[in-house]
Amino acid sequence: QVQLVESGGGLVQAGGSLRLSCAASGTSITINDVAWYRQSPGKERELVATISRYGATNEADSVKGRFTYSRDNAKNTVYLQMNNLKPEDTAVYYCAAGPYCSAYGCKLDYWGQGTQVTVSS
Repeated sequence: QVQLVESGGGLVQAGGSLRLSCAASGTSITINDVAWYRQSPGKERELVATISRYGATNEADSVKGRFTYSRDNAKNTVYLQMNNLKPEDTAVYYCAAGPYCSAYGCKLDYWGQGTQVTVSS
């Protein structure tokens, strides 16, 4: 059974940082593309970034220059480092994994439960 478990969310002041983790079990991140999404109340789910199994990334304009991505294959975990956070970054953040995900489209078979990020002004 494949599971993705996000962690690292919390409450932070504007300008602060958080690092989210997405730990995978039952599948390897080395054979999956991974994506980070977020959703705020009353808004549609937004694609934050995609990270291919080869390390290529694609991200939303709203997070460029503030968010970075990394992976630890030994820990089977993908990370989302969020810096200079803004109140508009407040959302539930989800990681997802699957055969492919890029700016051209995604097929994501596995989803985490989400972790709440709240940025106060």
